[in-house]
Amino acid sequence: MHEERIRETLNAHWQASAAGDLDAEHDIYDDDAICDYPQSGERILGRMNLQALRSHHPGKPSGFDVRRIQGEGDLWITEYTITYEGRAAYTVSIMVFRNGKVVHETQYFSDPFEAPSWRSQWVQKIA
Repeated sequence: MHEERIRETLNAHWQASAAGDLDAEHDIYDDDAICDYPQSGERILGRMNLQALRSHHPGKPSGFDVRRIQGEGDLWITEYTITYEGRAAYTVSIMVFRNGKVVHETQYFSDPFEAPSWRSQWVQKIA
């Protein structure tokens, strides 16, 4: 039951994110949540700062697609794509829950790249 509730909470969070509903999007976070962006070396302390940061993003997302949600217990991972100004950013969110709220999130962002032709004989293209 605990995991069902977390999955429902995550689905509501990502739907709110896609819709641009900042209040509903941030309901998932504990007041003292920490969010890390390792690639830029940033840490955001607290739900209010996280919501403020995201509300001031100059390039509002124009697309949002959850590819997979996987987890158990209090550790959950979501793979998704965000489109900013026509460019896809492949994203992984790692969330730790406590008492039904996210207390720590780490997000990784990656730009797409062209696959090198030398490995084409061993791979299949995916969407």
